[in-house]
Amino acid sequence: QVQLVESGGGLVQPGGSLRLSCAISGIIFRIYAIAWYRQAPGKQRELVGTITSGGSTNYADSVKGRFTISRDNAKNTVYLQMNSLKPEDTAVYYCNVPSKMFGNSWGQGTQVTVSS
Repeated sequence: QVQLVESGGGLVQPGGSLRLSCAISGIIFRIYAIAWYRQAPGKQRELVGTITSGGSTNYADSVKGRFTISRDNAKNTVYLQMNSLKPEDTAVYYCNVPSKMFGNSWGQGTQVTVSS
């Protein structure tokens, strides 16, 4: 059974940075692509970006150039480095394993609040 544990969220001022972590267990981590999603209050969950098993990344237009996804296969962990944060980045951030077998599994998420 896959388990996803997100951490690293918090309160940050506009223009600031945060690095989120997602520790994943229960899968052969290195062979799966991993995705980051976020859900703002009153809005649907949206895709932030993904990283393939080979390390290739793609991002939503809203975060391109500001956010960077990386992975450490030795630690079964994916990271989301967020720079130049804006108030509209405020959301609960989740990681996910986008696959038929694990795509419905979610962690508790980590809250990111961007406010002065």
